[in-house]
Amino acid sequence: MRSNRGATSLRARKRSGTPMRDFDKLPPKLRAWTTQAVLPWRAKSVERAFAKALRSTGCPDQALRELDRIQRKLIARDVQRVWGKGHPAALGAQERQRAP
Repeated sequence: MRSNRGATSLRARKRSGTPMRDFDKLPPKLRAWTTQAVLPWRAKSVERAFAKALRSTGCPDQALRELDRIQRKLIARDVQRVWGKGHPAALGAQERQRAP
């Protein structure tokens, strides 16, 4: 069976529980962020990443910006694996890795 995740090298995880109920339990701002996310985040994954970012920053808006950063990093890593190091998104990741 094919999935609707598209071309990605990111790990797929087996679902447990009820994904829509888990999504509905997320805070409104986090639900809104998830609907605009590029990657197919699971509710439990995004909730865990958000909680960690919130503990670190103390601000919900900064925590959402941290989720944006995490997502960009995952996309850049995936682009290199799926489309190669010559892809424009991968080139930006290589530059960031070289920066001090």
